[in-house]
Amino acid sequence: MLSVSSAEFQRNFGRYQDEALKQPLSITRNGRDRLVVMAVEEYERLRRSDRQVLGLSDFTADDIAALEAARAPEATKAFDHEITT
Repeated sequence: MLSVSSAEFQRNFGRYQDEALKQPLSITRNGRDRLVVMAVEEYERLRRSDRQVLGLSDFTADDIAALEAARAPEATKAFDHEITT
């Protein structure tokens, strides 16, 4: 991912606007990443994939068996007191 300072971004907005259509662009301030500029199509694709809802019918019998067989790691026992039944 291309990275530019906020000052450079402001000076060459048109150039970086075009660049962001090709790949996400990181904008830095004081040497630290602050913002990402990307094409609206990519943003919408990410939003769609982030909120995918599955129904039980979307799972195969193997998926359901794997979920039923899954066990929490031993390290999580420290949080058992937070479970209410």
